[in-house]
Amino acid sequence: MAKTIFEEMGGTYVRQGDYFIPCLSLPADKENHPIGVWGQRHKRYLQEHKKATYTTLLTSGKLNSYLADIDEQAEEWFSRMVRQMAEHEDVTETLKAENQMLWVQKINNIRNRAMEIVYTNLIYA
Repeated sequence: MAKTIFEEMGGTYVRQGDYFIPCLSLPADKENHPIGVWGQRHKRYLQEHKKATYTTLLTSGKLNSYLADIDEQAEEWFSRMVRQMAEHEDVTETLKAENQMLWVQKINNIRNRAMEIVYTNLIYA
């Protein structure tokens, strides 16, 4: 009997009752990158709204590295925007020492705006 393409590539089968099922596994991810909160949120967005993209990334074995890259980009962008907005609005350590409640209000406002920008332009895009 002639070998199938799967068998020629080194694949094997396992017998399950009357059927032979191919032994399939995803390619091993060479680098184990941690996926943070931004990457997890983008993953959930892909699962719910971009199912074809999610499946393609998952089956090609590139999902974890893709999510780690998105997470890194989002974190850098968020940090840079918070820093720039704080400088622009004069939210400094001096204000923190003089009026802590006002500093907390302003910094929380800045962080929330930066999060919305990252969500809109990177995570949910």
